[in-house]
This record gives sequence, C-alpha cells and structure tokens, in this order.
Amino acid sequence: MPGGVNSPVRAFRAVDQTPIFIERGRGCRITDVDGNAYIDYVCSWGPLILGHAHPAVVEAVREAAESG
Repeated sequence: MPGGVNSPVRAFRAVDQTPIFIERGRGCRITDVDGNAYIDYVCSWGPLILGHAHPAVVEAVREAAESG
C-alpha cells in the first residue's frame, strides 16, 4: 500500500515522484509490479532485520497457522 507507512516521503508529493508498487520481496530485495528489482535499504526502518520472506520466519508462521 503506497503511502501507508510513517515516512517523510509518505505522500510522495514531497519528493515529486510517483510511488512504486511492490509485488514481492525475498531477502534484501524487493520487486515492483513492473518487474524492477531494488535493494531494500530501508528494511521497514528496522523490523525486517532478517529480510523479506526469511525461511525460518515463513516456517514459524506456517506452523503457527496450522496449529490454530
């Protein structure tokens, strides 16, 4: 959701740009809906220290979801 974060460029008007729409992430990389890949240097300002879709985190979520 573009602009759905607490960021100084949240509205993108401040930087005269159009927001990018992220489709997926893996590790330190994110890919937008146009297929452009980026390195996610921001990492959600800290909470993504393990990166996007880290296998251990994905497995823990899967196990928790299966156990209800």
